[in-house]
Amino acid sequence: MAFAAVLVFSLSAVVLADTIRLKDGSIIKGKITAFGDGKFTIEMGKRQMSFTAVEIDSIQFDSPRSSPQIVNAAVRTTPVNDIEDESEVIEDSEPPKIVPRVITPDATAKVNIPAAVAKAKTPSTTIKPIEIAVKVLANNSSNGWTNSGFVVKKGQKIRINGSGQISIGGGKTVTPSGLYDVEDTGKLLSSVPTGALIAVIGDDNNEFIYVGSSREFTAARDGALFLGVNEGNLNDNSGTFDVKIEIGPA
Repeated sequence: MAFAAVLVFSLSAVVLADTIRLKDGSIIKGKITAFGDGKFTIEMGKRQMSFTAVEIDSIQFDSPRSSPQIVNAAVRTTPVNDIEDESEVIEDSEPPKIVPRVITPDATAKVNIPAAVAKAKTPSTTIKPIEIAVKVLANNSSNGWTNSGFVVKKGQKIRINGSGQISIGGGKTVTPSGLYDVEDTGKLLSSVPTGALIAVIGDDNNEFIYVGSSREFTAARDGALFLGVNEGNLNDNSGTFDVKIEIGPA
């Protein structure tokens, strides 16, 4: 499809990245920079997020690693790059339990959090949605689409809230809700206000979603979540929308 062609470039930065798979089905792609106090830190461009071992199902390292690593979320407090090859013993009120080592001998090996540790640490409360803040560019950068950094799964509930103002040329400024009185025959959603905040799941998908200032919906398919502006000509646009995304379990 035409849409697939224009998003190839924007996806290329995500493909070569570390991948964290959460227990709620979410997939986060970026670069894991550190591990400490039971949390992994992952960077996605200028954004940074942290996840506890309890939230993580597995980790896939796609970036080159110089030496074998052990990821034991219950006991390690050093950056990932400094982890050494050894077994660990967890001390608590019960007799010591040996946690099996999980070694990644190459850059593509899959790392699983030890089941015994996850079971012992899993809270009884409901898992909270993942939250992230994204600045959605109004101009034609990356072919008019901002990659949120999330790869959502079918059935996940997604809530998006937008704020701020952008310029759409001709002296017009709009909020994420857009303007009904601005004609634009080239916009992606003809029945939706011009300049409004929109979304799409997957780079091969033309089923665009009107978000406006606030929208909650259920993902109809798996794929990367992109955000953009409902306008045909983005070349004279400027500014960004401030967007907050919440993604719940599938």
